[in-house]
Amino acid sequence: MSGFWQRLIAIARKELKQLRRDRLTFGMIIGVPLLQILLFGYAIDTDVRHLRAAVADHANTSASRELVRAAEASQLIDVTNVASGPVELERMLADGDVDVGVFIPPDFERRLQDGRPAAQLLVNGSDPTIAHIAQQLARMPAPFTNTAAQPSVFATRTYYNPEQRSQVQIVPGLIGVILNLTMVLFTAIAIVRERERGNLELLITTPVRTPELMLGKILPYVLIGLVQVSIILVAGAWLFDVPMRGSLASLYLGALLFIVATLALGLAISTIAKTQFQAMQLTVFTFLPSILLSGFMFPFHGMPVAARWLGEILPLTHFIRVVRGIVIRGTDLASMGTEMLALAAFTAVMLVIAVARFRKRLD
Repeated sequence: MSGFWQRLIAIARKELKQLRRDRLTFGMIIGVPLLQILLFGYAIDTDVRHLRAAVADHANTSASRELVRAAEASQLIDVTNVASGPVELERMLADGDVDVGVFIPPDFERRLQDGRPAAQLLVNGSDPTIAHIAQQLARMPAPFTNTAAQPSVFATRTYYNPEQRSQVQIVPGLIGVILNLTMVLFTAIAIVRERERGNLELLITTPVRTPELMLGKILPYVLIGLVQVSIILVAGAWLFDVPMRGSLASLYLGALLFIVATLALGLAISTIAKTQFQAMQLTVFTFLPSILLSGFMFPFHGMPVAARWLGEILPLTHFIRVVRGIVIRGTDLASMGTEMLALAAFTAVMLVIAVARFRKRLD
């Protein structure tokens, strides 16, 4: 029996020594719990407030200005834009510039006196969370009238997803989430696997240049990514009746750029990881912030400022905006220029890092 315990302790000691030598794994043991507690404890807040709002005040009276101040005082919205009218409010909603539009008509005070809803709330219903928060604002009584006579000052109009079905929001976002996981994982493991088998050193001795080698390795995965996009779109339309309001060509072009960005991230990870297991660890380590800080699960602008800064670095954040804008709101790709530039910049930075580290490690 004493021999059993000696052998057991010896094996456990050997494993601990191996973990101590594997700095990446040891760092993940500490880093993953810290990352989760920071994200869930600080960055993720299900009690979302401070939605971006635009106001078109055609009444321009003390009562209408008081209404806007009262809406902001509720902390449900922050007025970030001023619009000329309902048409511009609709455009801002479609482009994703705001989450809520407030239209106050010229006869605002007369409507109040008649006991009718005196203002209109235009809501981006593509995210059911935003629609739910806007409903709280719609139930707000006018702060300057008898609440018994005027139960609510707002009439609400929900755009893009009036039924508030969660699938309409989740399925387009899943395109980005699935691509983000599979493309990074496939590429990182593929390069590391070649290194472990000794094939990568053989390829380096050939006339193939480093950029050609790395781009050639990821090219097949571009096609795989586009196939995955098609599968999700077909399944979403067939199983969940998710609409496709925008251009398919624009969607595939945006998806193509995002696929290249995630593959570039996978290449960068492959230059850090020494084994396939480490490549999987780093992929999970990057995937967790991406899914939580991109706006896939929680409204992006409801998160703290520091979390939003970090989220803006992640490619999934920008693709979520692109895919939901095209699929749900019918936005054209030209209106998503900022997001496309961000994806292109991320791709360029990751490719530069990957090529530089690849030469340093394997020349």
